[in-house]
Amino acid sequence: MEQTLSIIKPDGVKRNLVGKIVSKFEDKGLKIAAMRMCYLSKREAEGFYAVHKARPFFGELVDFMTSGPVVVMVLEGENAMARNREIMGATNPAQAAPGTIRKEFALSIGENTVHGSDSVENAAIEIAYFFPTTQIVTKI
Repeated sequence: MEQTLSIIKPDGVKRNLVGKIVSKFEDKGLKIAAMRMCYLSKREAEGFYAVHKARPFFGELVDFMTSGPVVVMVLEGENAMARNREIMGATNPAQAAPGTIRKEFALSIGENTVHGSDSVENAAIEIAYFFPTTQIVTKI
């Protein structure tokens, strides 16, 4: 079983979309192996998104991700990383396929409701950023 990280961003939490988003993952065969709601500190958001530090949107991204609570999840299933990205849809909601999370719920490219790991290698790093292995329930 493969695992990947998913985050429901502050815009999704604020708009009470957590249940609808989780059900989309579950309906497509992904299982929740770990989940918690939290506030990201500025330091945590900067660390998590450090790969984007040189990009012009970095400060805005950090501000957005610290603007309210987020839900971080470990999703598990066959080809979990690729399936999660398919369920999320394109970063730009205008380009996202019908039925995807971003097509249905995203407000803009910046407020695009969800984050998902972009590779299996990054998924392992991102999962470890938020969850010790003792908090992940596998093979449920």
